[in-house]
Formats: sequence, C-alpha cells, structure tokens
Amino acid sequence: MGNDTRIVIADDHPIFRQGLRQLFANIAGMSVVSEASDGRAALTQIQQHHPHVAILDVSMPEMDGFQVARAVREQDLKVELIFLTMHKDEDTFNDALDLGILGYVLKDSAVTDLIGAVQSVLAGKYFISPALSGLLVDRRSRTATLERRKPGLKDLTPTERRILPLIADNRTSREIAEELFISVRTVENHRANICQKLELHGAHALLKFALEHKSELS
Repeated sequence: MGNDTRIVIADDHPIFRQGLRQLFANIAGMSVVSEASDGRAALTQIQQHHPHVAILDVSMPEMDGFQVARAVREQDLKVELIFLTMHKDEDTFNDALDLGILGYVLKDSAVTDLIGAVQSVLAGKYFISPALSGLLVDRRSRTATLERRKPGLKDLTPTERRILPLIADNRTSREIAEELFISVRTVENHRANICQKLELHGAHALLKFALEHKSELS
C-alpha cells in the first residue's frame, strides 16, 4: 500500500460502498483507506487519513457533498474530490463545477467511470460522466455567448475571474479577501476594475450581473 493512491469513499448506502471498495480492490496502485456513511464522518476521515482522492455522494446525512467540499476548501485539505450523484439536472452540475469539483460521476455509471475519474482528477483534469456531456457543452456554449455579449470578460485578470463567482455566491469583500489571502482594499479595487471592464454601472450592477450569469463565470 506504500505508494498507492489513497481513497476515501462516502455514501450512505453500505451495499453501494461495498461495490466500490471491491472495484478498487481489483485495481493495482489504488487503495480504499476508509469509508463513511455520512458527510460529517467523511470530513473527519479526510482530516485523519489524508487521502489523495475522496469520493463523495452529493446527498448524504449530517453534511451533504457540497458542505463537505466547502469545509475541505476552507480547511485547505489537500485532496481531490469526486462527486457521486443521481442528479442529471443542470443546476446541481453547475454548482459542483463552480465549487471547483473536478470529478462528477453518475451513480448508475460509477463502476465504468470511477477508475478513469480518479486518474483524471489526480492529473488535475476534469472528469464528467459521458452521459452528462450535453450539460458541459451547454455550459461552454453559454459562456461563449456571454463573452461575445461582454467582450470585456476576456480582459479580466485571473484574480478578477476568481472573484466573480465569489460575488455570485453573495460573499462580502471581507470574505473574498480571506479566501484569496488579499486585503479588503485589493478586493474593492478588483471590483471597481471588473465594473469598468464590463461597463457595469450602479451600486448593485456587479452583484446582479454575477447572479444572473453564475453558471458561466467559473
């Protein structure tokens, strides 16, 4: 197990977890180091076992997959995340990508998709179940349309690009500053620059724009 990829599995269905454990047991170089039946236990096990990858059911007791993922980000835990879900709806998919989740796997194709998903996220690449490729195409199409309507988007700096989705999450400048490890004044300057580049005018124009286009801005 020394150099194996360490994996934590979190799902509230024990038979499903057992199936995933057996799947990885047959793969050289991958080891399931722990299982969890709810989100709170999953977070604890991520903290204790320092896995390379955590596979999280989106819908779990105690804490759902999104809450666990946010806690992982806030605590700066070094683990790649894969969401397991029954959901094929666009909002859940976009929320996961907005949170920076690299792997998004449908439960009904988990056995065929998960090995590739683990390999992809470890390489820093996205893995989306093929059945969801249409949602990804739609998202990219909307992003391209928005960039045509607001050409100033291409002029945004990487930091300004990171700030826009945080504004869409209704974060305050202080919260954004803490997340990006910059000063509140710097955040305010970035906000002003974004407004100028996107030709947004008025006290709440930036927040309104970010909320309306949340799914295209990550």
